[in-house]
Amino acid sequence: MSLLNVGVSALNANQQALTTTGHNIANVNTPGYSRQTVYTKAIPGQTASCASGFIGKGVQVATVMRNYSALLNRQSNAANATYAADSSRLQGLMQMQDVFSGGDGSLGAAINNMMNAFVDVQAAPTDATGRNVVLTRMNELAARFNSAARTLDEQKYSTEQQLANDVLLVNDLASQVADLNIQITRALSSGHQPNDLLDARDQVIRDINKYVQTSQVAADDGSVSLFIGGSQALVMGANVGQLSIAETQEYPGSQKLSLYFSQPGGQRVELSAAMVAGGEIAGLLQFNNEDLVEGRNLLGRLMLTVGHELNQQNNRGLDLNGNAGADLFALTTKTSGYANITDGNNNVPGTATAEVSDALELKPSDYKIMFSGTQPNVDVSLVRLSDGKTINGNSTPPLTIATLAGGYKFDGLTFTVPTPLSAEAKDGQSILFQPFNKAASEVKALLHNPDELAVSSALTANINKENKGTLQLSFVGANDLSLGIPAPQAPVTLTFSVNATTGEISYTDGIASGTYKPGEPITIEGWSIILTGTPADGDTVEVANALDLGDGYKLNAGNAGAFLDLRDQKVFDGGTSLTDGFSAAMAVVGTRTQSAQLAAQLSSTVANNLELDRTAVSGVNLDEEAARLLQYQQAYQASSKVIQIAQSLFDSVLNAVGR
Repeated sequence: MSLLNVGVSALNANQQALTTTGHNIANVNTPGYSRQTVYTKAIPGQTASCASGFIGKGVQVATVMRNYSALLNRQSNAANATYAADSSRLQGLMQMQDVFSGGDGSLGAAINNMMNAFVDVQAAPTDATGRNVVLTRMNELAARFNSAARTLDEQKYSTEQQLANDVLLVNDLASQVADLNIQITRALSSGHQPNDLLDARDQVIRDINKYVQTSQVAADDGSVSLFIGGSQALVMGANVGQLSIAETQEYPGSQKLSLYFSQPGGQRVELSAAMVAGGEIAGLLQFNNEDLVEGRNLLGRLMLTVGHELNQQNNRGLDLNGNAGADLFALTTKTSGYANITDGNNNVPGTATAEVSDALELKPSDYKIMFSGTQPNVDVSLVRLSDGKTINGNSTPPLTIATLAGGYKFDGLTFTVPTPLSAEAKDGQSILFQPFNKAASEVKALLHNPDELAVSSALTANINKENKGTLQLSFVGANDLSLGIPAPQAPVTLTFSVNATTGEISYTDGIASGTYKPGEPITIEGWSIILTGTPADGDTVEVANALDLGDGYKLNAGNAGAFLDLRDQKVFDGGTSLTDGFSAAMAVVGTRTQSAQLAAQLSSTVANNLELDRTAVSGVNLDEEAARLLQYQQAYQASSKVIQIAQSLFDSVLNAVGR
């Protein structure tokens, strides 16, 4: 009987080993499955009746263990969360890069086509065809900017929808973890690890980390608690928190989003993208709150600067009817700030604004005015968010509550904060400004009558034929008609004098005077003239109102030439020409995309390597399992042989006794 019991125990143990091996093979492609191994131990022997010692009683299965490394599992989860954040942000940037791509259909091509259309107008200023082409190009430019802004709006909507879907998935997965916690706690009462339930829970946690990075803490009862944002308990045993996506509470109306966490009946906690740390949700929040904002700022600054320069140039000329030119584009030059400052009645006391004052100084950035200290001694600082540049009371001119009330100029913008608003400001409160957020989406072409295109110069100049020097006219035009130009029939005569001792050349119009330098503009009131060459003493140049020519001003295309000259003027960041402005914006987006691509490639490599390390411990190798299958099969057959021999011996005993 002892031999029979040994054989039966061996048969049972090898049968369970075969079953476990088959279970491994069956789940070779099951996500999150950890290879299981049967561990056996000898059944304690019994003392023999003689002095031969203990006689073995067979084998039994101690437990079925899963091959698992908690350290590698957590490292892999963290790496996958980082990769998910990087890849989701990269996908958004690559889509946004389409808005800033080159080619015939790009914004850059639209700007160049519009500027180049003035060539035909310069050649034939009274020809309606050339003028209509300019107006068509203007409408196309405005439509391209509107379309680009709509594309970014659609991306924002898509990002918000994806965030909402991700949050629903995380909430559902968190509920699954809580349910598995309950099942695992109950199963552990048997004294053995419920391997498949543990694998299922680990896989769900792995899925959660694709959307939001978690940290986990194991409890003594076998349950696992999941935390997000550092300390917010998404899962605590059988209790589950809830996530949601909504606009940030700091600046309502700014379209910036945050992740919110709440326990049933508990207070809602706002989590920024930095606090979320990893997962697809973190990447999408960063794309929405930073990258899309950068794209809008680049588009808006580009349109405001180009539109302002074109408006200003058209204002300097005369149309076919002899009237001063009007604006070509309707531009959003004044925006309101988003303040988190309220009075005793929970109302925002006044509106802070940012208004364009110098389009050539604009930077593609959001801005924040921050308050510190206690009333009435509140300090204030202005921060350019794109690079952290800060203006405060130590700047020149100093930034104070008083200067803000009157309007403080910085980066081509005038920031104004009314006194009632700043008087309620408390330490740590702030105002967010997005001056370029809607500039591209709201731009419109204003000019629809080709006769109103002001390509005629408001001025004409004549170099005296009796001059003895080598003066030549390079440019004459109005800077601002409202500042004053020579009145009709009242030309201004510039007279040049040469100092016989020093050789210095000066000019005067009878009122204003200055030093003449070839190629540099001579600016008087609302107009300027550029001359080249060297005048002789007493040489004169006459500058007159173009209307003095009667109908002749219709043939004057001086302002069309000035429009063409705008193409090469440095209007962006002090060194980029008008026609290269879009290329500079392309470079910014391209650099940001390339940086995100490198980050995604790096995090992908790290995540893949850690996943390989994890699966090297937990994964199923079919070759190894096939070898074990043969091993346990042979052991099973040997166990059967032991039983067969025991039965044969028992039969022999029965036969002997029977005789």
